[in-house]
Amino acid sequence: MAGDTGKGTTAAPRAGRLGSDLRGFREVQRLAYACAEAVAAQLRPGVTEREAARMQREWLRGHGVRDWFHLPFAWFGDRTAFAGFRVPLQFFPTNRALEPGMPFILDMAPVYRGYAADIGYSGSLGLNPVQDRLLSDLRAHRELILRQVRERRSLREIYENVDRLMVRQGYANRHRAYPFGVIAHKVDRVRERRWSPTVFGFGAQSLKGLVGDALHGHREGWSPLWSPYRFSDHAPQPGMWAVEPHLGFRGTGAKFEEILVVTDSRDPEESAFWLDDDLPHVRRWAEEGAA
Repeated sequence: MAGDTGKGTTAAPRAGRLGSDLRGFREVQRLAYACAEAVAAQLRPGVTEREAARMQREWLRGHGVRDWFHLPFAWFGDRTAFAGFRVPLQFFPTNRALEPGMPFILDMAPVYRGYAADIGYSGSLGLNPVQDRLLSDLRAHRELILRQVRERRSLREIYENVDRLMVRQGYANRHRAYPFGVIAHKVDRVRERRWSPTVFGFGAQSLKGLVGDALHGHREGWSPLWSPYRFSDHAPQPGMWAVEPHLGFRGTGAKFEEILVVTDSRDPEESAFWLDDDLPHVRRWAEEGAA
């Protein structure tokens, strides 16, 4: 599918037609991925999840971030597959230390100049063939999600089809472990304030916006949460969606997370597109294809 696998930046030509918001969201998403790559390059044996989360916070604050959709997370080892996760507190960083060959996931959601992003970056400390395979197989999920959003299938149906693809690949659905089992959620502009508190790791302004979307959507028959439940049984709602298919195989997990733009255009290619194809996982797939 043209534009799905990382040949350049598909959002750039659309930004002029759809306004400055796309540029703002793309800027903060690129900033978050730059942070992930910078922190990943500094990870060493013995670094803990809490230290990796702090490294993300400090890097982003040093680059002008003052607010959050949520504070950074880091998961190491079998925690990348959410092994044994039962309650929300288990998502928060722990003293799990990184070891050679161990997989990791960095997840952060900064707000920059009034725009929010939510990204996930998967990697390993040295070689990890299992996670490498997971990362390669995520490409099919990115293509499936875009194609079926353009077909205007319901969010719930797309979720179920992602599940089926995971089963065919031999993997477990690990985004189902997130609260409400979400594979995606809406992100919006956030009003900039001098004081930006967090509540249980989430930015108060972003939470307020998400709750407002939920109330507004409930009245109109849609939800800002993309889940396997009935409240997501509706066509994709126009807006910015942070999408994060998360694969698990035994004690190893991998995911990407990035913004999918949904519009009300009748042109299929304009009705939905990934905000930016110049991202680490997309470049990885392009390199694999070239090889």
